[in-house]
Formats: sequence, C-alpha cells, structure tokens
Amino acid sequence: MAEAAPLYDTYSRAPLRFERGEGVWLITESGERYLDFGAGVAVTSVGHSNPHVVGALKEQADKVWHLSNIYEIPGQERLAKRLTDATFADKVFFTNSGAEALECAIKTARRYQYSKGHPERFHIITFEGAFHGRTLATIAAGGQEKYLEGFGPKAPGFDQVAFGDIEAVRAAITDATAGILIEPVQGEGGVRPATPEFMKALRQICDENGLLLILDEVQTGVGRTGRLFAHEWSGVTPDIMAVAKGIGGGFPLGACLATAEAASGMKAGTHGSTYGGNPLAMAVGSAVLDIILADGFLQQVRDVALVFRQGLASLKDRYPDVIEDIRGEGLLLGVKAAIPSAELLQAIRAAHLLGVPAGDNVIRLLPPLVVTAEEAREGLARIERAAESIRASKVKKTA
Repeated sequence: MAEAAPLYDTYSRAPLRFERGEGVWLITESGERYLDFGAGVAVTSVGHSNPHVVGALKEQADKVWHLSNIYEIPGQERLAKRLTDATFADKVFFTNSGAEALECAIKTARRYQYSKGHPERFHIITFEGAFHGRTLATIAAGGQEKYLEGFGPKAPGFDQVAFGDIEAVRAAITDATAGILIEPVQGEGGVRPATPEFMKALRQICDENGLLLILDEVQTGVGRTGRLFAHEWSGVTPDIMAVAKGIGGGFPLGACLATAEAASGMKAGTHGSTYGGNPLAMAVGSAVLDIILADGFLQQVRDVALVFRQGLASLKDRYPDVIEDIRGEGLLLGVKAAIPSAELLQAIRAAHLLGVPAGDNVIRLLPPLVVTAEEAREGLARIERAAESIRASKVKKTA
C-alpha cells in the first residue's frame, strides 16, 4: 500500500517538478525547459532568478532578516516612500500576501467609517466573478460558492452585484455601506476588464455617497497591464488599494495603500503583522521597483503586449474551433477556449508552455514582464502547435 502524502490534498497539481528558473524559462529536474507564461500566477514579474533582485536579497540576508514592527524599519520607510511617490497614496501598510493586503483594505474602509461616527457602515459592495483571497473575509468578499462551501456561515458585510452593472451598484447602497471593492480586471473570474466608464461611475458614486473606492490590484498591479497600476488606464483614483504578487517578484510581499484621509482611522494598535514589512521583503520589493520604474520599462511591456495580443488574435482567426476569444490588458491576457479549457491547457503544456486556468473557460497568459518580443513569438508558436494538435486529434476521431 502506497504511503499517504504528508501534504494537505488542497491542490490539484500538474505532474511537473521544476528545479530552477532563468528569466521566462523554468527547467525541470530532468532538464526539460518550459516557457513560463504563468509566472506563478502573475508573481515573477521581473523573471526567474533576476540578478538585480537576487543580489538585493543576498545583500540583505547578510545583514538582518527579521525585525519586529515594535521597531522602526528603514527599508519599510524607503519602499513606502517610493510607492507613495509613484501613486495616489499617502500611507502604506506592508503584508506578506494579497489576501492580507485585502484584509487590511477592508479593515481600513470599515475603520474609516467608524472613526467618522458611522459604526453601522461596514458593508462592502463586491462583484460576481471576483476573487480576493482565501481568508474567511476574502472568500466572503469574492462570494464564490465553491470557496465558501463547508466553512460555516459566510462572514457578514459583503453585498455582491453583477460585474459591470452600475444600476445594481446604486440599488445595493444602503445606510450600512462603507465602500465598493473591485478588481480593474477580474483575473480568476475569466480576465474580464471593467470598462473605464464603469470605473468612473463607481468613483462618482463613492464621492456622492461618502463611500471609499477600494481596488484589488493584487494581480493587475506593478506593471502587469502596461501601466504601473491598471486603474491608471481609466483615470480613476481609488481611496484604498491592495497590492501583492508582482511587487515581490516571487518573494512573499503585499501592501495596502491608502490616502491619508482613508487611513485616518487606523491608529496604533488597530492592525499589525509579525512578518509584514520584514527587511528581506523590503529589499526585494525595492529591487523590483528599480526595474519596473526604470525609464522605458512599461513602454516595453506595452510594446511586447501588442505583439503578443496581435499574434493571439491571428491564432483565434485561424483556429476558431479551438479559440473563441482573446481578452485582457497588457500582459494579463485570457484565451477563451472553444473547447473545454482544460484540454487546451493540457495541449499547451505538452508544447512546453505554461498558462494558468481561470473562470469562464479561459486560460490566463501572464508572462514575466521582462519577456521579449522574440520570446512572445516563441510562445505564440507553441500555442499554435497546441491548437494544431487539437485540430488533428479531432480529425483523427472523425475519420
């Protein structure tokens, strides 16, 4: 009888074992090379084993790894200053993950209303198809039954409406509403961008009703869409924003950003983290920003994204029996399959290209932001091989 695996059975894992990474490539224990267009689900923003980031991590590792937030941590101050200089925000709280950043964002919004004399205002309007994390609060915010089932009563205070339906948003506002939480592009929900008009309408509704606009830019942020943050495309400014994934380039790091006004209720003792803002994470985050904020980098992301998207559109035209639609922004792209997406993902993986499943029968393509046009074309060639193999297998079955 086989020995039971010591790990929780919470992941349905692909039978691949990677030993090392180089730029946009992952190499298995047996030496097979895979083009990584999943990037750890939009995490390895500046590629695997980026020399600048590795150097920063090693340098800090020789100094000090961990300091309690009982003390001042200079690396936090430096990274927070860089983030506030580059964004709408005045204040930053550092976390270890996206879910923690969302928890902080939710608490910040609720505490703001409480501090202004409205303790009854703790409800957050969220959207169908959303994904905000796996904690009890964030699965309640996401509202997807498959993540809620079996974990007891859903955490109160989240009112979900249809994505993109502004009248539904207006109808959901009550005297208990504190704010509105949205992903500028729903990632897990099937790579569904919110329109600029919808984002602007949400901002207006928040202003008219004394609500806070909270953005989940965990997947869309730090250059993923070709802007530093995705909300910049719509010209909308949030009050609070959750960030993670790409900001650490693979090291666990998240942040909650807020205006001084929105963060005004978060006094000493109202929130905390043991590991959040540790010196190692701060060194890595700052090194990632060195690359992302360098002159011309985001333009390069936009240029490569255009090449990649045009190539995907061409594949859609040539293989309509395999690919139904292309969607997304920048290098957060989704391929809606005309067949079960798991079949297409398996064929892509057989061509040694990695993607990430999403809702609505979509496969996410999220290459590291350092991907070149040549590497994007190599990815397209592999997707074409996958589409061709699917078509050939269909022909064989009908023969």
